[in-house]
Amino acid sequence: MGRGKIEIKKIENATNRQVTYSKRRNGLFKKAQELTVLCDAKVSLIMFSSTGKFHEFLSPNISTKGFFDLYQKTTGIDLWNSHYERMEENYRRLKEINKKLRREIRQRMGGDLNELNIKELQALEAKMDSSLLAIRERKYHVIKTQTDKHKKKVRNLEERHANLVMDLAKLDGQDGIVETGGYYESTMGLLPNAASNLYALRLYQNQQPPLVLHDGTNDLRLA
Repeated sequence: MGRGKIEIKKIENATNRQVTYSKRRNGLFKKAQELTVLCDAKVSLIMFSSTGKFHEFLSPNISTKGFFDLYQKTTGIDLWNSHYERMEENYRRLKEINKKLRREIRQRMGGDLNELNIKELQALEAKMDSSLLAIRERKYHVIKTQTDKHKKKVRNLEERHANLVMDLAKLDGQDGIVETGGYYESTMGLLPNAASNLYALRLYQNQQPPLVLHDGTNDLRLA
């Protein structure tokens, strides 16, 4: 039985459409390969699927650039002229923008002011004032951030110091004898800063006179 005649119209089912595209694409590439081998032809096929996928076949005996150069030579059509003109126009536009930006930078640094009229000078002054205001606001923000950061570090150190003092007081007791012969009295002081409650230690040397015991001719002094 022969194949039935297929009506040439868009396949609505996406899956069937993709399958048909893949089969016929492979068939075209196979025919192009046969033309290249059998007839020594230069064949180029460029295909885009409905999903945007790119597929290409190019005879192995020619490069893509060589194929387009041959096309231009044969047809007399310059494919790159309009593209080159657009590139040149874009280059000139970017060059002019760069020149303008450089001039504005020099003017903001106090140069190239002789060609400016009064309105342009006033506009430049307004821009400078606006820029200066933004710079100052940023500077104050940075200063505040750094100050808050250092204050937080100081509070952490004060808390650590307070904890160490409290641990020392717990170990030595309320009133303890020190090796130097004096005694200390632990007191708790509340600092003006409400965030810091530190224990202050005041060390006193024993100012009482030594106790003297008479034992015959020898005096015993107890410190």
